[in-house]
Amino acid sequence: MVGSLATGLLCAAGLAAPASAAADRAPSVPSTTSTPSATSASARDAADRASTSADPGARLPDGLARTPPMGFNNWNSTHCRAEFDEAMVKGIADIFVEKGLKDAGYQYVNLDDCWALPARDANGKLVPDPKRFPNGIKAVADYVHAKGLKLGIYTSAGTKTCNPAGFPGALGHERSDAQQFADWGVDYLKYDNCNNQGVDAKQRYIAMRDALKAASDAVGRPIVYSICEWGENKPWEWAADVGHLWRTTGDISDSWGSMLAIMKQNLPLAKYAGPGRWNDPDMLEVGNGGMSGTEYRTHFSMWSIMAAPLLIGSDLRKATPETYEILGNKEVIAVDQDPLGKQGEVLSTQNGRWVVAKEMKDGSRAVALFNETGTAQSIATTAKAVGLPAADGYTLRDLWQHKSYNTAGAISATVPAHGTVLLRVSADGTWAKNPPAVELGADGAALVEAGKQSALTSKVTNLGRTAAKNVSVALTGPSGWGLKATSPTTARSLGTGKALTTSWAVTAPAGTAPGKYDLTLKSTYRSPQGARAESVLPLTADVVVAPPAGASALGDLPWITATNGWGPVERNTSNGENVGGDGNPITIGGKVYAKGLGVHADSAVEYYTGGTCEKVTAQVGLDDEKLLKGTVVFEIWADGKKTASTGVLTNAMPAQELSADVTGARVVRLVVTDGGDGNDSDHADWAEATLSC
Repeated sequence: MVGSLATGLLCAAGLAAPASAAADRAPSVPSTTSTPSATSASARDAADRASTSADPGARLPDGLARTPPMGFNNWNSTHCRAEFDEAMVKGIADIFVEKGLKDAGYQYVNLDDCWALPARDANGKLVPDPKRFPNGIKAVADYVHAKGLKLGIYTSAGTKTCNPAGFPGALGHERSDAQQFADWGVDYLKYDNCNNQGVDAKQRYIAMRDALKAASDAVGRPIVYSICEWGENKPWEWAADVGHLWRTTGDISDSWGSMLAIMKQNLPLAKYAGPGRWNDPDMLEVGNGGMSGTEYRTHFSMWSIMAAPLLIGSDLRKATPETYEILGNKEVIAVDQDPLGKQGEVLSTQNGRWVVAKEMKDGSRAVALFNETGTAQSIATTAKAVGLPAADGYTLRDLWQHKSYNTAGAISATVPAHGTVLLRVSADGTWAKNPPAVELGADGAALVEAGKQSALTSKVTNLGRTAAKNVSVALTGPSGWGLKATSPTTARSLGTGKALTTSWAVTAPAGTAPGKYDLTLKSTYRSPQGARAESVLPLTADVVVAPPAGASALGDLPWITATNGWGPVERNTSNGENVGGDGNPITIGGKVYAKGLGVHADSAVEYYTGGTCEKVTAQVGLDDEKLLKGTVVFEIWADGKKTASTGVLTNAMPAQELSADVTGARVVRLVVTDGGDGNDSDHADWAEATLSC
């Protein structure tokens, strides 16, 4: 099961659906549907296989997917529910036009699983579900085409698709199915990997490539070919001559942990991407509700700098203005769609601070400063480091602020927790017309005990070639909080590299409930020509409570933050992958534990320890519910330093004791990584996890 998806796309052959998937099943086959005889079906299958013998020299038509495909896929928003139907698909096409998504570059309206009946007709042909698509697929394609858009469809390179209702797959029917798709006017095929009967992946995917080419040639309609075999057979190494894009990972879910794990798997594959051949880290989750706006901007920024396909996975009928603002950001989309076709490459990553740069056709560089951590971080690089030539100054364009600045060569920003600053930097000779770039940074006051004063230090640093004039800084926060500057908040002028540093006393009123509270740091300044500019840094202050003296079960204590690969972190049960409370008793090696944390790699849970605790202990391992699948590493961190680690554990191992000295630490973080092989089935337990203070 790829990505441990609990419903819908069950990504392995023969997996049974959990009870929670029942609502996603397609309607039963009407009694009027005929079923082909076993003899005739067998004969047709044999003929189809003979006609689709893999030709390693064949290629799909050139000129397709020269930039990463952009569009919509219904799966994440509807699964197999009844609302997935002709009216819904046509409505998405209407929205593309009405909301400006078509103008922003989105083209494909793609159907996923459950569009067909569970049985082929007497001639072995696919039959669209008459309840969902009463006028057939061609009528939908005609409607979409009339809007100037394109239609995509889905099937699997197996005997059945991934849904447990058992819709027909294309294995052995490649030529027939491809011809139906072409006759209907389909422009894009997503070809999944379920129920593949153990047939060699290359053979199966090449067979459909050849079938699509033959069908496309017959009707004059080329079809973009999306290989969805979850990266199991390293398609980036062999599929450039087979498909136009290929999945590099398991299925994404609408969580920070899942998005982050998939991003980390896809980033190292930059050298394999280019026009007509794209690494695909799966659909966008932007707007589905499981992440914050900051995290969704990171998701969209990183998919764009990775030159990933941009396939909207949220329900556009219910999308918020913020979702449309993210998905419709043309400056970010231009990074993804740059015709040079380079995927961004990681220049540095240290302690959760990432710099990823992408060469653009006009000679500029897109630069993502990505903060993986839970607190604001300064992330820096230089024009030289990202590959720009020497120049007196550079233009730095902030693609989310839609503002331009000049820089002397420094590229730096203090990035909010889980945020990304996406820039486009160029040595274009026009830098002097822009105000200088400044970095607005902050250190401290992330953790506040109610009624106690905490310190915060802000710094306004001029990165520009020109001076920043009349600089000022202000800190605002919730009503009733004490936010007092204890050193100067203004400076008449800051030259290149100079900074205004201000100390602040931050106090949350006594009785303030634990939780997250928004603070805002803002600086204003003027360019030498008098133009006004500003920089804003959103901050989060966590009001925390020191843990009690003695030994406490971590499953019972409040945490500061918790991120998880699938579903929420569970208290005193295993990870159920979907919603809170859906786990089972924690069980490792046949032993059941009453207390602990149930997580799914990649996972991190942070606790405030306030410098008063000494030790963390736990029995750790993979939960028995995943049988023999899964590999993970457990780690304990204290104030950003790793203090204990297990090495790679598997389900075949009994629980291991893990303990760490955390004396004097203010924050303890429990981390589970995927063991280096992706997070399939990585249900990890911190059994009997205890904090001693």
